[in-house]
Amino acid sequence: MGIATGYILDELRLLRTELGLSQDDFGRTIGYSGSHVSSVETGGRPPTREYMRTIDNHHGTGGRYLRMLEALTRLDATPEWLHEWIEFEREATTLRWFELSYLPGLLQTERYARATLAGGRFTAEEIDLLVAARLERQAVLDRDNPPQLIAVLDESVLRRPVLDQPGLMAEQLDQLAGLALREHIQVHVVPADTGMYLGLAGQFIIAELPDGTRVAHADNQLKAQIIDAPADIARLAKTWEIVRNEALPRRRSIELIKEVAKSWAC
Repeated sequence: MGIATGYILDELRLLRTELGLSQDDFGRTIGYSGSHVSSVETGGRPPTREYMRTIDNHHGTGGRYLRMLEALTRLDATPEWLHEWIEFEREATTLRWFELSYLPGLLQTERYARATLAGGRFTAEEIDLLVAARLERQAVLDRDNPPQLIAVLDESVLRRPVLDQPGLMAEQLDQLAGLALREHIQVHVVPADTGMYLGLAGQFIIAELPDGTRVAHADNQLKAQIIDAPADIARLAKTWEIVRNEALPRRRSIELIKEVAKSWAC
């Protein structure tokens, strides 16, 4: 834990004690469990923007705690919008990941990662930093006791061409098929003939942490959103089950990935 992070946690503990509240009571005032509050205060899980914003709103701090958190993330070289999620990803025991548009970042080749960032949203320097950060994140799957990654993909992700990048998709899907054979990685594909289904509303990830709590990630064109409010997590978990049930079994999904990879090699 860095000095800046420790300072923020000290300030959160100080606020709670000044209010004369136990961790359980403080949690109830902001809609979180006492164990969640304890985990944040002891550095077991990083405070999210949503968590800090809720504290500010319920205790009339004038936005002080959210500003502190934003100042902390600016001290890190990792892009601000990605910083929070990486911490959760590193701690997770299970990652449930649904993707509608791209392959999951933890499963991407470098060429594919660069292609997803091209198009004018980022400068060349920013792309280099983002690709490096993404590839570094993939090390979580190779460590001792890695998280269980369960990825569900829309079939369109496998069939979407990357213009002016010959061989890219064949290379990417070959790698994906190989990774999907690993014991702690499951890849499932929602076939194109499924038609309309709940997953079309957008991508999301649910991370389960060592203490059993869950946090989710969703993003849009501008930024990522970290979701840890229990009611919202419960709704996303229901969505996950519905989407997962639309997907092919693991073995059939791998067969489909290999079939599509061959089509890209032609």
